[in-house]
Amino acid sequence: MPDPHIAQAAPISEAARLAASGVTLGDLIVQALSRHSSNEAFVAGDRRLTYAHVTTLVSRFMGALASRGVGLGVGVTMLSPNMPESWIVQAATYLLGGRFTGLQAMAAVGDHIVVCEDAQASVLVVSAAFEGHGREVLDRVASLQHLMVIPAAGGLPAGESHVVRRLDRGPASEADVAWLQYTGGTTGKPKGVMLPHRAMVHNVMTHLADLEHPHLPRYLAAAPLTHATGLGVLPTLMRGGTVVIQQGFDPRRFLDAIEAERINCMSAIPTMIYALLDHERPETRNLSSLETIWYATGPMSPVRLAEARERIGPVFTQLYGQTESTGVGTVLPKAAHDGASLERLASCGRPAVGNQIRLVDDGGHDVPSGEVGEIAMRNRGVMLGYRNLPEETEAALRGGWLRTGDLARQDEEGLLYIVDRKKDMIISGGFNIYASEVERALTGHPSISAAAAIAVPDEKWGERVTAFVVARPGQQVDVAAVQAYVKEVKGSMHAPKDVLIVDALPMTPVGKVDKKKLRAPYWGDAKRNVH
Repeated sequence: MPDPHIAQAAPISEAARLAASGVTLGDLIVQALSRHSSNEAFVAGDRRLTYAHVTTLVSRFMGALASRGVGLGVGVTMLSPNMPESWIVQAATYLLGGRFTGLQAMAAVGDHIVVCEDAQASVLVVSAAFEGHGREVLDRVASLQHLMVIPAAGGLPAGESHVVRRLDRGPASEADVAWLQYTGGTTGKPKGVMLPHRAMVHNVMTHLADLEHPHLPRYLAAAPLTHATGLGVLPTLMRGGTVVIQQGFDPRRFLDAIEAERINCMSAIPTMIYALLDHERPETRNLSSLETIWYATGPMSPVRLAEARERIGPVFTQLYGQTESTGVGTVLPKAAHDGASLERLASCGRPAVGNQIRLVDDGGHDVPSGEVGEIAMRNRGVMLGYRNLPEETEAALRGGWLRTGDLARQDEEGLLYIVDRKKDMIISGGFNIYASEVERALTGHPSISAAAAIAVPDEKWGERVTAFVVARPGQQVDVAAVQAYVKEVKGSMHAPKDVLIVDALPMTPVGKVDKKKLRAPYWGDAKRNVH
């Protein structure tokens, strides 16, 4: 019998549930576009589009997609270089209740077929340069019913009826899938990450609350807008800012755009920053407009980060996250970089607002303070699961936490330090060697610009450390000296047995070092015993 002294929770009415239901990405798109009609929304070469112009284009693309059957739960895929339509097609899809999947421009036809088949996409949108490629994919994927070709100059396909749809939130709820994004595949076949509207909305809110956006952003986007870089667009538009688009990253053009367009925020991966430092002289440019550079996708060498802050400015904010958490994870703000030691600069910061983080062992138990454990996350940005992969979904979300596969430790101040991907850890002679620590030591040597360390089979030790290094411009790498340096700063266990000098490290389409490609010649079909 209930205790009469304890207040009982009143039943929640259906009206109360509806009144408190979460907003969708469509709600935010409508709000952003309706608030700032005369402002400049996108700059792409000679094209300069106001919010009013973008609103009209979104409405017309809604009409074009709806005429092809796009509605709640219908899949749209897109293959295009960066252009305003890269985001406009996404916005139209979300407002109709569909789910959007971006295709990597550098991937092969076979890769695109695999993704489109798994996504059960109905419409493929391509830019004119990819029309032949798109027709080949269309012919080979049974679910694809339509191909839309966007002219090189932008706008709707040639001869398209300019049907304008009313801009409203559409039929989707916060629980419906909005972004079906495929992982980069550095450790295996890409998986379709199902991200609902609530996750995408959480990402926008986290951007605005915790990522040090300028008051009126001018956001430079060179990496694909159909992928992670696109997550910075809606926060920019919510504040009435402008997205300046480039097709691919070229260091000189990138710096030119910062000067000409008075860019004040941008996202970058470590290799982009290294290229600016090694092949241009950013300190000779007028970069006074820059307020925030978000660096992400992988750890940045503390030595190179300190150099970047000296030559570019104290504008760096680190983000850590995963596709599975809509990019939300931890933040190391600009102020935390000020006066920080090289050790502190290796931190990825503290949990972003609205995110919970634990470090756990293989059994899901919290590890003692200071010890290495797997990062487990819980927030509203976490995925629904992997499409068509129930076992992988269960493993990733076991215990009600997203198990990231990233190993980290936490210091007494609560700062997190990622030490490795679980699958990249090197086990030599029974000792765990974290590849990222080897790489950090290598890039501390004055002759080395970038480095990657992998495990190579060894009859005596099981695995041995092998390193691939890129020399700084004008420098010669002395292998013996580099090995001695790592031994001195990290100990003999971390010193690579082999050091290979390469012109560049292989990259995945999303800008991560492709260790799968580096390992392939050594391991072949053999499986590493790392879980």
